Amino acid sequence: MNLRPAPRPGGRSARVQAAVHRATHELTEQIGRAQLTVPLIAAHAGVTPSTIYRRWGDLAELLADVALDRFRADTEPADTGSVEGDLQAWAEQFFEEMGSEVGQAMLRDVLAGRSQGEMPVPCQCAAYTASQIEIVLARGTARGEAVPAVDAIMDGVVAPIIYRTLFGPTRASHALVRGLVDGCMQGASRSNGAALALAGAAGPASFMD
Repeated sequence: MNLRPAPRPGGRSARVQAAVHRATHELTEQIGRAQLTVPLIAAHAGVTPSTIYRRWGDLAELLADVALDRFRADTEPADTGSVEGDLQAWAEQFFEEMGSEVGQAMLRDVLAGRSQGEMPVPCQCAAYTASQIEIVLARGTARGEAVPAVDAIMDGVVAPIIYRTLFGPTRASHALVRGLVDGCMQGASRSNGAALALAGAAGPASFMD
C-alpha cells in the first residue's frame, strides 16, 4: 500500500483551516451538528462565508474535511514489545473510537463527502490508518518477528470494524477484534514459515550450480 497522508497546508491557509475546524468543533458542542450552517461557522471562525465556500465548496464537504482530519493520530501506537500486542492494542482502540458517537458521526461525514465525489479516491482516512499500522509492522520487522502485510490488516481488521460500525448486522466486539488480529497474525506466521521452507529447499541447489 503506497498511501501516504497529504501534508498539512502552511502559512495563512493553515491558520484559516485551523480556525474553521476549531469553530466547527466548538459550534457542534454548543448547538449540535444539525444546526450548523456555513455563515455560523464563518462568523465563529472570523472569516467570511465565501472563504469557506471557496475552500470547501459546501457544508457537507467541510464536515467531511473536519472528520478526515480527526483520523490523524496525535501519537504513535502503543509499544507493547511485540507486533501482535501492538496490533491488538491499536485495533481495540480503533474499534472503540469508531464505535463511539463521535466516531460514527465522523464516518458518516466522511462518507457524505465521498458520495458527492469531492473527496479523492483512495480516501486519505485510509492513508492515516495505514500509516499507524505501518509503524507497528516496522517495529515488528526490526525485532525479527513475522509480520502481516499492511493490506492484510486493512482488509482483515479495519474493514470489518468499519463495516459493522456503519451497517451491522451486529456491532463488532472486543472479542471479534482480537480474533481478527489473531487471524492476520496466523496468516503472517504461515507465510513466514513457507518462505523459510522455500529458502531452505533452494539452498542446497544453489551450491550445486
